[in-house]
Amino acid sequence: MSEEFENEEEFEVEEDVDIEEDTDVEETDEENEERNEEDLDEVADTAIEVLRTILAHFNAEGAEINEYEGDEQEIILDVVGGDLAILIGRRGHTLEAIQTLVSNITNRKLGYRYPITVDIESYKHRQRQKIESLAYSAASRADRQDREVSLRPMNPYERRLVHMALRDDERVETYSVGEEPNRHVVVAPA
Repeated sequence: MSEEFENEEEFEVEEDVDIEEDTDVEETDEENEERNEEDLDEVADTAIEVLRTILAHFNAEGAEINEYEGDEQEIILDVVGGDLAILIGRRGHTLEAIQTLVSNITNRKLGYRYPITVDIESYKHRQRQKIESLAYSAASRADRQDREVSLRPMNPYERRLVHMALRDDERVETYSVGEEPNRHVVVAPA
């Protein structure tokens, strides 16, 4: 019987601990909100430091880096000023490589992952607008002609933009076909 009594005491202690933990959870949530803001600042500062190091290798140390938070909870670093076309490269390949470097180095330094987008002179923003316009045009054509419309081969990011742009359009549906690097989006009448 003494064993049962000891177990009951342990159980009572565990209940008290749970109650105390619940109280601590509320405080922890508030601390997390503050820590998240601090973490966001730390991510941005680290990413900017990494980006500045890379820019120095392109002799673009004087370029300005504008930082802001994107719609999808990512940090966007937009490099502006001077002749920065070399940083974009053909079809944005150099820009993608720079973004990969900045993201990977920042994540490794911090020990956790946070989405970072690097843009040069709003190149990606303009490309996004072009792809969304292409998607809307393809949707209208697929609906009007009542047939599938195949878009040009795109990278995963561009295909995702098409899918997202048309996800609420009830006239059409989208899906990707093919193998990289020729994978493309098909816009089909619903």
